[in-house]
Amino acid sequence: MYQGASALSMDAKGRMSIPARHRDALSLQSEGRVTLTKHPHGCLLLFPRPVWEQHREQIANWPMSARAWQRIFLGSACDVDMDSAGRILISPELRTAVALSRDVMLLGMGSHFEIWDAAKLEESEAQAIAGGLPDVLNDFSF
Repeated sequence: MYQGASALSMDAKGRMSIPARHRDALSLQSEGRVTLTKHPHGCLLLFPRPVWEQHREQIANWPMSARAWQRIFLGSACDVDMDSAGRILISPELRTAVALSRDVMLLGMGSHFEIWDAAKLEESEAQAIAGGLPDVLNDFSF
């Protein structure tokens, strides 16, 4: 299970280093092979390839009424391999689609990661907090 946040820098070529604590797990789980795709909330999703392949099958079987969502998830999916330095290359198309700048946040979300522009994530979290807890969390406590 991937969890936690990492503040990272993306270089001018669009390369981002995967933190060491996740790099080893990704190497074991997927031999460093990952898939990136867009998320409608304005971030990228990073899946270990075996996890993505399960999702890809489900998405491919959605009905025609969900064709636009198939385009978002499958149409923008990009297979990437970590290099020997533990970096991934994010394509210009994906960087542009979610407005990634130099400062990014990598969030472990259990089976996968989200990659956010740092300022955009801060704004999104502030909006979520201002909106209050959704009803589904009314009975949740630590």
